[in-house]
Formats: sequence, C-alpha cells, structure tokens
Amino acid sequence: MSDQRFILEMGMGNNLFRQDYTKAAERAIEDAIRHSCIPMFGTLGIPSEEMRVSVTIGVQKPEQVDCAALAEVLPRGKATVKAVFGGMDVTNPDNGTVNVIATAAVEAFLPKQG
Repeated sequence: MSDQRFILEMGMGNNLFRQDYTKAAERAIEDAIRHSCIPMFGTLGIPSEEMRVSVTIGVQKPEQVDCAALAEVLPRGKATVKAVFGGMDVTNPDNGTVNVIATAAVEAFLPKQG
C-alpha cells in the first residue's frame, strides 16, 4: 500500500554565533511543527506510529548536519532527515562572525485510508 502525504510544514531557524548547522536545523524543524496540531489520530483512531515523517533541511554546509540526532527529536512517527544545500550563511562584515540560517520542510505521510 502506498503512502499519502497529508502534511507539509515549512520553518526557518538560525544559529547566530557558533556556526552550528545542526542547531539551526533543529530550530527550523521546531518552527515548522510548532503551530501544528493533528487531532485526526485520536479522532480517527489511527496510531501516530503509522505516520512516516520526512524532513528536508537546507543549509550551506549540509555535511555538518547531524541528521540522526534531528530524527530523534521529532515527537511522532517514523522520521527520516536529510540535509541538502540551501539556507544561508550571513557574514558580519565588522567581525567575520557567520550567522547560519536553515530552512526545513517537514512532510508527514500515512498509508492510504479507506
């Protein structure tokens, strides 16, 4: 049985002083899911464990993102996280500090119902 996407949330996060791409990505995921409430699991009696969650993180240095650690912080479903080139690095011209900006797309899928 094939999965059907039922949620797509987008978010943005940053890390201003430590150039921590994983922390910026975690904040982007948090931003994406912060405003979500999915009452259908309780309403329809669908276990949230059936949900597959696919997260795509965009940052300038995707190889510096700990995708396994990010998958662990997602609260529901079976999560996978991948990092791709995207987001932004903004350098402060006065002191050279790099501010990391990450974007996140969080997709949730369930097996087709009915």
